[in-house]
Amino acid sequence: MREKQDLIVLDEQPLRHGEVDRIAAGDMRLELGPNARARLVNGRAVVDRIIALGQRAYGINTGLGALSDVVLQPGDLAKLARNTLLSHACGMGEPLARNQVRAVMTALANDLCHGHSGVSPAVVDQLVACLNAGVTPVVPSQGSVGYIVHGAHVGLTLIGVGEAEFGNVRMPAAAALDKAGLKPITLAAKDGLCLVNGTRDLTGLACIALAEAERVTDWADAVAAMSFEALKGQTDCIDADLLALKPYPGLLQTGANLRRMLEGSAILAAAKGIRTQDALSIRSIPQIHGASRDQIAHVREQVNTELRSSSDNPLVLGTPNSYRVISNAHPHGQSLAIAMDLLAIAIAELGAAAERRLDRLVNPLVNGLPPFLVEKSGVNSGMMIAQYAAASIASENRILAQPAVLDSVVTSGLQEDDVNLGVPAALKCAKVIENVTRILAIELILAAQALEFHGEKARGRGTDHLHRRIRQRVPRYAEDRFLAPDLAQAEAFLKDRNEAEGLRVAVGAFS
Repeated sequence: MREKQDLIVLDEQPLRHGEVDRIAAGDMRLELGPNARARLVNGRAVVDRIIALGQRAYGINTGLGALSDVVLQPGDLAKLARNTLLSHACGMGEPLARNQVRAVMTALANDLCHGHSGVSPAVVDQLVACLNAGVTPVVPSQGSVGYIVHGAHVGLTLIGVGEAEFGNVRMPAAAALDKAGLKPITLAAKDGLCLVNGTRDLTGLACIALAEAERVTDWADAVAAMSFEALKGQTDCIDADLLALKPYPGLLQTGANLRRMLEGSAILAAAKGIRTQDALSIRSIPQIHGASRDQIAHVREQVNTELRSSSDNPLVLGTPNSYRVISNAHPHGQSLAIAMDLLAIAIAELGAAAERRLDRLVNPLVNGLPPFLVEKSGVNSGMMIAQYAAASIASENRILAQPAVLDSVVTSGLQEDDVNLGVPAALKCAKVIENVTRILAIELILAAQALEFHGEKARGRGTDHLHRRIRQRVPRYAEDRFLAPDLAQAEAFLKDRNEAEGLRVAVGAFS
């Protein structure tokens, strides 16, 4: 059995993106199974055989990158491994979030356990021990063109160099290991390269971005349903028979989600036929959100394929008695880099659509509601400027959603002259997702307020649940008050995984 209690066992099959996300969040611990360990031992035995025979192999007994033609003596190989981490750990800027670092560590362990990197098993054991003990390397966010830098900072913690967090306190890595009951390890030949190479940084960050994108897309459907109801949307546009005539999977899913959310709405029943059709921001929710869902499905395939991949260079195949060592380009994460650019576009579009809906919620020219959703407008400005905030964030996303992968640069003395910039793509995608969460938080506050003006008419099953839950954190807006704390509460609500699960229980399966 792969999962037992709070433990995920990495054994015959590689991890999936949701499992990486759960380990990164600290919800699950990681354990290596016997098959994974056997692959590690075999791969390391091949590397040891290469060293014993004196066979020239990139990164095992040669320099790195543009220095690949420099052949090293056996006594220098362990020093090369340590120096690789020291020289490659040149990140700058604010640290990655804790779950992002843990995702990188998890993806690194997953990749190494394919057994084709030839890393020392002790390196993976140290990675897993740090994950389970709560030792988190401090990893600067900037400096990676697609790989190398983040893995180097993670690797330093394993040998007791640099800084790490333990018990929410930042301290020297050696001290963090000591407090966790661990000791620094000593690297052997190729271990340093195994830690910095490949797509593991990008893969870990992509797992987090994808899991968060899946969650925010579900919330986009749920919050949009509240706006739809508050604006008396015409339900013909989400009719199941109608949507089946355009059978994109995402479109059908969003349509089903809206129908579940709005089931039993007396507000919509009373409003049926009051207009021929709604504005596109209301009428085309299934088409807009569904398109984003379909792109997420493609990204999911790319991320999980990468988790099944060996991305080191060189890679070893076979056994110590019959092997091949092959220099290759698997560390080039082009597929995943494009996927991160695509995901940023897909999620940014959810935010753009939400901003258009919430604009209609505050505009008395189109909604028949009190101006800016407050009584006694004039002395009260109500939700007027909340829409400004959403427009500003949506505008920022239009910049962030520009593709990074097209901006390749030259590195390593012309040796690496086409890099994918996948890590910057994943990081800006994470920012887009955070921004869209904030836009949806604004829409949630405005839609909940708009529903207050519909009297005692029954709300839909899902919209009523969502309205009641947000009202436990944010009270009705009767007159102007400090609005920023309310928006922060709504953002925290959308990030609360328990609230997401509660919504699923209330309305049934949601995606």
